[in-house]
Formats: sequence, C-alpha cells, structure tokens
Amino acid sequence: MRPRPVGRIVRIAVAALLALWFALPVVPLLIWSVANRWSFPATLPTEWGLDGLSQALAQGAVPAFGRSILLGLAVAAIATPLGALAARALTFGRVPAPRLVSAILLAPLALPAFVAVMGLTIVLLRARVPATLAVLLLLVAAALPYTVYTMRVAYAAHDIAFEEEARTLGASRAHVLARVHLPLVAPGLARAAFLAFLVGWSDYVVTVLVGGGSLVTLPLLVGSFAAGVGNDAVVAVLSVSAIVPPLLLLLALGRFGRRYAGGRLTGPTPSRSPKGSP
Repeated sequence: MRPRPVGRIVRIAVAALLALWFALPVVPLLIWSVANRWSFPATLPTEWGLDGLSQALAQGAVPAFGRSILLGLAVAAIATPLGALAARALTFGRVPAPRLVSAILLAPLALPAFVAVMGLTIVLLRARVPATLAVLLLLVAAALPYTVYTMRVAYAAHDIAFEEEARTLGASRAHVLARVHLPLVAPGLARAAFLAFLVGWSDYVVTVLVGGGSLVTLPLLVGSFAAGVGNDAVVAVLSVSAIVPPLLLLLALGRFGRRYAGGRLTGPTPSRSPKGSP
C-alpha cells in the first residue's frame, strides 16, 4: 500500500486540532442553552429546558440580532468599496506619498479602541452627529485597515493588463469594471466584506460608548447579561446566536473560493458570439 505523504497527514492533524480548539468552548454554550439548571459538580445539567431562550426573546434578542445584522452589512457595504478604491490607488501608484497614506489608513490598528473612540466621540458630539450614524462612521473607520490590507493583497496578484486589453478592444469603463475587473478581484472583495462585517457585527466598545444605549445590539445584550449573576442560560443562548452568522458566512466564503478556483482552472465555457459581433 502506498503511504500517504507526510505533509498531508500534518495538514489533517493541524486542521483537526484547530477544529477541536474552536469547538471546545462552544460545547458548554450549546449545553447551557438548553439547560435550566446546571450546578457544580454535576457533569450534565440537572434540569433541561428552554428557559434561557424564552428569557432572551423576552429581553429583545430578535430586534438586537436584526440591528447587529444591519450594522454589519452597512459597515461591509461602505468599508469594502472604500478599501478597494484605496488599495487599488496605493497598489498602482496613483496617490502621492503612498507610505504615508498607508500609515494613516492602518493607524486605527495601532491605537487602543477605547482611546480612539473617546477622542472621536467628543468631535462627533460637537458636530451633533446622530448616535446611530456616528457608530456607523466609527465602525467603518475601524474596518478600513482590514479591507485596505486585504484588497492590497488581492491587487498585488491582479494583472491590470486584462483591463487594458479590454479597453483596447473597445470596451467601455463600465463594461471593463463589470465583466473584467470585478470578476478578477471577487475573492478579495468577498474576504474584505467578511472582515468588515465582523467588525460591525461583533463591536461592543463603539456601540456602548457612542451609541449610549440608543442602539442595542446583540453584543450589548451579551455583555449586560454576562455582567449579572444567574444568567448563564441566557448568555449561552445569545452567545450561540452570535456565532451563527459569522460561521455561515465563513462557510459560504470557503465554498465561493473553491467554486471560483474551480472556474479559474477549468476556464469559461466557450459561447457563440451574436451575429455581426466581432
């Protein structure tokens, strides 16, 4: 029998260890979410039930879940194209002092979140910016370093000659953007959008300091219940619900990446051109 390559066995072992590492914290949450009572030293809950779910629903978990989804989508919708434009300009040398601009765009990563938010909150309050809009603007600024870096990696592998050839053949700017540029950088855009969504979805500091309680999201509910005593089942339910959207998006991103790679390897299916077209 032909032995398996050592590299493949190592990859499988590392993947299994990582899966175990991430799954271990989730198992107690899943058990607590369907437990009414679980006291030490019992190995399993002494009373099963859905009291945690009913309490979470009564405390506004569904509206908070929806606000978190909308906030994450809004941050992704704004930060992704901004990051792509900035990365493209920086990669192809269309901005002066590109190193300085890169440092400014990546600066939010070097500053403690609390310090940056407190400083910008004063500016936004004096400008009388609505709380929800202020939260969105700050989260977009926090997501920009991730989208810029991700898209710079994508553009580093991007061959602009395809776009130039399309323009030479008479394609308009809109046609080049829709049929050449976007398909080539689609994986990078998907990764950048995923990271930007995570910034908006999981934020706590900006929402609680700038929102001031007017924008109640899922992380705020988790934090408020976790600060109390005897709310383990509610916290477990909210925590499990907070895991689901990023996990689904991650699985969708992986499937998209595999389909995209398969399409690039096999190439497009030849099609007949309309009569009279070149």
